Amino acid sequence: MIADLQCVVLDCAEPGRLAEFYRSLLGGTVNRPDRRWTIGDDWATLHARSGLVLAFQRVADYQAPQWPDPARPQQFHLDFAVTDPDRAQEEVLAAGATLLDGGSDSRSWRVYADPAGHPFCLVRH
Repeated sequence: MIADLQCVVLDCAEPGRLAEFYRSLLGGTVNRPDRRWTIGDDWATLHARSGLVLAFQRVADYQAPQWPDPARPQQFHLDFAVTDPDRAQEEVLAAGATLLDGGSDSRSWRVYADPAGHPFCLVRH
């Protein structure tokens, strides 16, 4: 083993807003003091209840991915396990997500975009 994953960093225009969006999905604490980084207008963090740390960094002239357009690809995506996809969909949409692909009854996942345009999936657990 060479390293441990410290956190996943997402580029965005509004770090604090995106951290709050993911807090509404995962729980946890936004901008908890942590010696590994400095919190400020250009950087926010979420220490999720699961132990996962997401970080959000401001990028000048940020351009969101346009899934599934290959001219502006998704770059990465996160999968979140849910037991009730319909209820989870209501909650992520209320928190500011956008439905990109509602899938079908035979498929176990649905694709959304967070408020900064990053795709993520809710996957039936």
